[in-house]
Amino acid sequence: MERRLAAILAADMVGYSRLMGADEEGTIARQREHRAALIDPEIAGHGGRIVKTMGDGLLVEFASVVDALKCAVAVQAGMHAREGETPEERRIQFRIGINLGDIVIDGDDILGDGVNVAARLEGLAEPGGICISDVVHQSVVGKLDLNFSDMGAQQVKNIDRPVRVFQVLLSGTDEAEVEAPALPDKPSIAVLPFNNMSGDPEQEYFADGIAEDVIADLSKVSGLFVIARNSSFAYRGESFDLREVCRDLGVRYVLEGSVRRAGNRVRINAQLIEGGTGGHIWAERFDRDLEDIFAVQDEVTREIVDALQVALTDGEQTRRTRRRKVDPEAYDLLVRGRECIYQFSEQAMVESRALLERAITIAPDLAAAHANLALVHSTEYLNGWNNPGPDHLAKAVIIAEHACMIDPEEPQGFLALALVKLWLGEYSDAERAASRSVEINPNFASGFTALGSVRDLTGEHESAVDCAKKALGLDPHYHTALQLLGRALFALGRDEEATASFEQRIVQSPNSDMSRAFLAAIHGHSGRHEEARQRWQEIMVLNPNFSVANVRRTLDYKSPAPLDRLVEGLNKAGLPAE
Repeated sequence: MERRLAAILAADMVGYSRLMGADEEGTIARQREHRAALIDPEIAGHGGRIVKTMGDGLLVEFASVVDALKCAVAVQAGMHAREGETPEERRIQFRIGINLGDIVIDGDDILGDGVNVAARLEGLAEPGGICISDVVHQSVVGKLDLNFSDMGAQQVKNIDRPVRVFQVLLSGTDEAEVEAPALPDKPSIAVLPFNNMSGDPEQEYFADGIAEDVIADLSKVSGLFVIARNSSFAYRGESFDLREVCRDLGVRYVLEGSVRRAGNRVRINAQLIEGGTGGHIWAERFDRDLEDIFAVQDEVTREIVDALQVALTDGEQTRRTRRRKVDPEAYDLLVRGRECIYQFSEQAMVESRALLERAITIAPDLAAAHANLALVHSTEYLNGWNNPGPDHLAKAVIIAEHACMIDPEEPQGFLALALVKLWLGEYSDAERAASRSVEINPNFASGFTALGSVRDLTGEHESAVDCAKKALGLDPHYHTALQLLGRALFALGRDEEATASFEQRIVQSPNSDMSRAFLAAIHGHSGRHEEARQRWQEIMVLNPNFSVANVRRTLDYKSPAPLDRLVEGLNKAGLPAE
C-alpha cells in the first residue's frame, strides 16, 4: 500500500435532507452555483485535490495544512457573504474539519485514521465553522492571522484515543463574536496538569491527582476564583500559549508544576505565573514523605494566597489547622479510584469501587474515599450500570453521610449526599447538602450544578439557570452544566438558547443521548421534523434502549410540565414519545 502524510479537509452541508425536502431543485441549483463560483476555485487555488464528493459534502487532500486552512477560511467567509441574508431555514452552510495525518492511497481514494479524524472534526464544527486537530493547530499557529478556541480533548466515534480539538474563530461570522470572559473581581487562577517527572508513564494519574487536590484546596478560599479541573486539564501537553489559556478561561494567573515520585517520597515543583506578561509571581520546591502530602498541598495554597495578598476568613484559617498525615497506600488508591470515575464507563466504575474500598480498609477515616465511593454508587444507579438494585441508593446515602461525618469540611461528601438524595426525590435534603458543598467550596462547579439540578426538578428554573451559569464560569468545559442549562431553558420555553446549550453539550460530550432527545423535541415544536427524526436516529445508534420512560425515571420533576412538553415535541415530529 502507498502511504503519505497529507492535510485532509472534510466538509458537509448542514441540514441537507431538510433543505432537499423543502426545495430539491432549488437546493441542487444553489449548491452547484456555490461549487462553481466559490468552492472549487478556492480548492484549486490553494493546491487542493477533490478526492470525492457526496450529495452533501466533500473530501479534499492538500499537501500543506496552511493551504488547507486558508482554503477553509476563504470558503466559509464566501459562503457567509453569499448566504448570510438567506432565511435560516433555507440557508446553505457547511461544517469543515481539518486533520494532518498518514493516509493510505487506494486508487483515487484515500483511507486511514487521518481521514476518519477529519470527518469526526467536521461533525464537531458549528454550522459555518471550522474545527482542526491539535497537530494542525501546532502547524498553523503564528503563521496565519487567526484566533482559536481550545475545545479540549474529545472522545470521537471509532477513534480509540481522545482528539484535542480547536475551533477556528472566523471574522465576519457569529464565531467572531466570541469574547474573552470578563475577569472576576477577585484574583483568578487556573491550575494546569502537573508534569509527571517520575520516569514512569503509569504515574501520570498520580501527578494529576496532586494537581487536582491543589485545585480543591485553592477552591476553598473564598477570596479566589479557581477554574475547575475539567477545564484546566483540557490544556494537557506542551503546545499552548499561557495568554491563550488565560483568555479562554477568564483568569489572570496560571499555576504550573511537576511531580516526581520515588517510593514514598515525593518532590513537587510549582510556579505561579501572570498570564498577561508571563512573569513569575512565585515558585517553590517541596520534598516530603507522601504521608505529608496534604500538608504540602496546604503549603502551596498558603504560599499562593500570600503571593496574591488574599485574606483568609476566620473559618478558612481554622480549617487549615486541621490537616493531618495520610497513609501513602490509601492516598494512592484514592487517586487511582478517583481517576477511574473520570473515565465514566461501566467497567471503570467496577475498578473505581474496588480501589476505593481498599483505600477505606487501610484508612477508614479518609473522607474523600467514602465520598467518591458514594459517587460511584449514584453514577451506577443513574446510568443503570452493573445491575443496580433497589438498595443501591440506600447504600450510597449511608456512605455519603459517613463521609460528611468524618470530615464536615469535605465538599465532595456533601456533593455525593446531594446527588443521592436528589435521585431519591428527597429534594429538601438534597438542597441542604448541595448548598453546604458550595458554602465549603465557593468555586465548586459540581456543587452549583447539583444545586441547580435540585432547583430545576422542583420548578425553580430561573434559579437553575443561574446555578448552571455559575458552574460554567468556573468550568467552561463542564458538559453536565450545559445539559442542566439546556433543560432549565427548555422548561422556560427559551428554545433558541436551549438549542445552543444542547448543541454545545454534544460538541463536548458527543455520545449524549439526552441532549439529542431535547433537541428532537425542540425541532418538533418548531416544525423541523426531519431534523428531529435525524436526532432520534442518532440516539438509537448511541443507545438503542433509550426511552422517554427512562427519562421520566431519571428526571423526576415535581411538576410534569417540562417532560410533558418534551413528549409533545417528540409527538409533533412523529417520534416514539413513550
